[in-house]
Amino acid sequence: MSRKDFLRRTGGLLAASIVPMSLVEIACGGRGKGTHEKFTFAFISDPHLTHIKGTNFVRNFDSGLNKAIETVNLMFPRPDFVVFGGDLAQLGKREELDHGMELLSKLKVPVKFVIGEHDYYLDMGNYWQDKISKLNYSFDHKGVHFVVLNSILTYDTWIKRWKTPEERMNEMARLDNPNGSPFMVGDDQIAWLKKDLENIKNGTPLVVLSHSPLYKIYKPWNFWTDDAEKIQSVLSRFDNVTVFHGHVHQVLYNQIKNISFYALMSTAWPWPYPESYTQSPHYIPKMTVFMNRQDPFHERDGTGWAFVNMDNAREEMHYKLWENKDRIVKYDDSAGHPVDSTYQKPESRILPQTHY
Repeated sequence: MSRKDFLRRTGGLLAASIVPMSLVEIACGGRGKGTHEKFTFAFISDPHLTHIKGTNFVRNFDSGLNKAIETVNLMFPRPDFVVFGGDLAQLGKREELDHGMELLSKLKVPVKFVIGEHDYYLDMGNYWQDKISKLNYSFDHKGVHFVVLNSILTYDTWIKRWKTPEERMNEMARLDNPNGSPFMVGDDQIAWLKKDLENIKNGTPLVVLSHSPLYKIYKPWNFWTDDAEKIQSVLSRFDNVTVFHGHVHQVLYNQIKNISFYALMSTAWPWPYPESYTQSPHYIPKMTVFMNRQDPFHERDGTGWAFVNMDNAREEMHYKLWENKDRIVKYDDSAGHPVDSTYQKPESRILPQTHY
C-alpha cells in the first residue's frame, strides 16, 4: 500500500470516529425476492445552520456539518452518493440555505436532498425548489428503488392562520408548541407515490427517505405524521421496505408489519426523548433502547454518525455515539424486528449519564 493510500484509509477511519454523519451500506437483497448490487451511500441530517448577522452563523452548527462533509470526502472507497435528510436551515432564510449549499458543495459525490420543515415554512419551499431540489421524487440505484417524500406538509387552515411568513416559520420551528400543527404527506403526494410504485415489483428492495418519521411517536413535539398509516398501506405489498428519517435527533428504531424504520442523529444537537415530558402520552417504540443522556458541557455529545449494512436485506445499523458506547441495531429474524445486539435486554443496559 502506498503512503497516499494509507493516509486516505486511516484518515477516513479517524474522521469517521469523531464526525456526525451516517454511512449506509447496501448489499445483495434478500428479505424479499429481489436482488441488487452492493453499494454504499452516506447520510447527513439536521445541521440547522443559523444566521446571526452579515456573514456570521452559529459556530457549533457549522462545525457539525463541516465535519460530516470532511468525513465523506475522506472515505475510501467513496460512497456512491450522499442523502441529505433535511433542516439545512434553522429559519428557512436564503442566507442559511445559501450558506448550507456552499458548505455541501465541498462534497465530492452527488447529493440527494430531503426537505425539512425548517427549510420550508418561510416561503413554502419555493427557494428550495428553485435552487436545491424537487420536494418529492424517486430514483433507482443498482437494483434498489428509492423514494423521497416531502413529509412535513400541514393543513391549509394552519398555514393561513399566520399574518406573516416569519410568524409562520417561527411557530413551526418550535419543538414544544401548542400552536403547532401535525405533519402530513397529503393526498396529492400519496397519489403520486401510488403512481410511482405502479410498475415496481413486490420483491424489489424499497428505501423511503423522509424528514419526519412515517409513523406516530409524540404529537406535541411533532414527532408525528398524521397520514402515516396511509403511507404504510401503500407500502404494504412490498416484501422489503426500509424507511430512514431525520427530525427526531436521536436513536429510534421500529418495525410496523413489513417496514423497518431507523432514525438518524443530528449534526447540531440531540432532542430529549418524549417520555421525559409526562403531560401527554407518547408512542415511542417499545423495542427502542434509548441513547444515554447527553452532556451539555460537551457540544458534540448526543450527536453522532452511523453506518448501515444491508446483507440479504437484513438491516444492521451501527450507531456511533460520542462519549458513550457504540450501538449496533440489526434486524432479528426470530423477533421479526430490529434489536440492539448488546443492550436490548434490560439487564444488559448501562445506566444513563447523570451529569447536567
